[in-house]
Amino acid sequence: MSKILYLECYSGISGDMTVAALLDLGVDKDYLLDQLNTLNLEGYRVEIGRTKKCGIDGCDFKVILEDGHHGNHHHHDNHHHHDHHDHQDHHGNHGNHDHVHRNLYDIYKIIEKSGISPKAKELAKRIFKIVADAESKAHGLPIEEVHFHEVGAVDSIVDIVATAVCLDKLAIEEVVVSDLYEGRGHVWCQHGIIPVPVPAVVNIAVDHSLTLKITDARGEMVTPTGAAIAAALKTRDCLPESYTIEKVGIGAGKKDFERANILRAYILDDGVKKR
Repeated sequence: MSKILYLECYSGISGDMTVAALLDLGVDKDYLLDQLNTLNLEGYRVEIGRTKKCGIDGCDFKVILEDGHHGNHHHHDNHHHHDHHDHQDHHGNHGNHDHVHRNLYDIYKIIEKSGISPKAKELAKRIFKIVADAESKAHGLPIEEVHFHEVGAVDSIVDIVATAVCLDKLAIEEVVVSDLYEGRGHVWCQHGIIPVPVPAVVNIAVDHSLTLKITDARGEMVTPTGAAIAAALKTRDCLPESYTIEKVGIGAGKKDFERANILRAYILDDGVKKR
């Protein structure tokens, strides 16, 4: 039987939401943490728990940086270039955690040296390449000059590698991604105020034929990491005509909108026997 993953992005998608949803589908958290430890990255810890969004229970995946900040608040992912060593984070706090800047090829080296499976390595690198291409286009820079910024992108590395590890562990064969529901307005980044959807998300949508659906929600619902994950994972555009739902995983976001800030991931069986 074909094993299909369906990502229902009706409240957007981010890296942490994706990891949480895949964990909720049954990936053992100790297995994931062991795999992440092989990255040999310092300066963070992972917290995995449960939370509720509009009364709906879901898995909560947090990357906690060593200075106490959460890595991904489902604000704009911290991906931008330029070596500003004293910029403010999203909460107006000056930090000293952003002195390490890594470009795409530095991150490739970290992934290659890790102990995760070859299949997970290739997927993680593909996701990062999609983000780097989008940021390169947004800023008019060669790809090697795009730096995955704050904390050397530790949070992004963890989210993306964790996604790849979980997907490999679930032995997913095909992935369908819904329209990406996005908010509106503006979001603050280190360069100033930028519109939602942010440029990198728009570029990913253009390059990979993702459908954005703008809602009345104020703020960012689709992060560059989330859009890149959707682009890298998607193997087909439509759900099968008929299927059964084997399992549902719910990943909680870090924001509170009028609609539940969750990403639902379904394991589907289309009933078609493989040869």
